[in-house]
Amino acid sequence: MEVKIGVQFAARELVVESAQSPADVAKAVSKALADDDGILELVDEKGRRVIVPVAKLAYVEIAETTARPVGFTAT
Repeated sequence: MEVKIGVQFAARELVVESAQSPADVAKAVSKALADDDGILELVDEKGRRVIVPVAKLAYVEIAETTARPVGFTAT
């Protein structure tokens, strides 16, 4: 699953490929936003941790990756 994180005053967004479910990521975002001094911590597919202070979050986009078709199809 792909998670895009917008950070204030950053030119580019963070893109994390996570093995967590969309519900788990949404729960982690909600939990981090509930605390004023909270941090959002996600783990990517390779086990790396991404930590962003909630005060710097601009947005979080949660999107399930779709499997790309391989080969040609006849219509």
